[in-house]
Amino acid sequence: MTNSTTLAVAQLGPINSGESRESVVSRLCALLQGAADAGANIVTFPELALTTFFPRTWVEEQEDIDQFFESSMPSPATQPLFDLAQQLNISFYLGYAELTEDGRRFNTSILVNGEGRIVGKYRKIHLPGHSDRKDAPFQHLEKRYFEIGDLGFPVFTDRGRRISMCLCNDRRWPETFRVASLNGAELMLLGYNTPVHNIHWQEPEHLRMFHHRLSLQAAAYQNSLWICAAGKAGEEDGSVLIGGSCIVSPAGEIVAQTTSTGDELIFAIADFDLGEHFRRNIFNFAAHRRPEFYGAITDPRPGRVTDADVE
Repeated sequence: MTNSTTLAVAQLGPINSGESRESVVSRLCALLQGAADAGANIVTFPELALTTFFPRTWVEEQEDIDQFFESSMPSPATQPLFDLAQQLNISFYLGYAELTEDGRRFNTSILVNGEGRIVGKYRKIHLPGHSDRKDAPFQHLEKRYFEIGDLGFPVFTDRGRRISMCLCNDRRWPETFRVASLNGAELMLLGYNTPVHNIHWQEPEHLRMFHHRLSLQAAAYQNSLWICAAGKAGEEDGSVLIGGSCIVSPAGEIVAQTTSTGDELIFAIADFDLGEHFRRNIFNFAAHRRPEFYGAITDPRPGRVTDADVE
């Protein structure tokens, strides 16, 4: 395969409250080194990869909330990861909680190239959960702690690849991948934190992993994308995360997947001619899409949505 890139996904085991940034970054560096040793060119880390998944907890004091956010990137604690990427000439995707200079807060991911420079940024658009406190075993407070992302689904170029990014719940919405693909993406990088239990309804546990993979496989196939999906896994601060990190080809096949609930690397040699084959012969957007009939997709209140449906 001459038109190929070696992709790596770096799953993380639990990051419990109290684990320092330095400890987490040390784990990330070990995974980055392992990926480079195996010949990988691009590594995907999870969503909110520097801390526990704090939106599961109701936090009252602003200073206690601020401890989870990064006001600069790289920060002193994360600089070793950027330095190692430059030393190894390897690119990576990293999810973290962003605090901007003007006080805005986003669930963010960045793409860092082999020179250790940030070449792309994405801010999560489909924030799940709620903003008020629920009577539940744990919370899902992304709507309380973050603003809706304001950057859209941009496409960046690195390693000669057209790369887009998304985060966790974004993967459940087909528009995420369709817009990225329309913008020219051929590779989607995704980080997530997905609990085994759904606090909103009694969803059978086996469906959590099934729907996770279903979303990725359908999106990869229908949009001619390679998808790298990196999650956290195991019991983190009393909540069990599904793991299930994987790499999916444009054929919709899972070509690599994790087998543990800890820190783990998986790899795939991605043939980007495969995506081009699907874009030419099956999902030729220019030839076969009919956007004149898709108006309901962008209607903010289509006929079937009621006030009760809007959280």
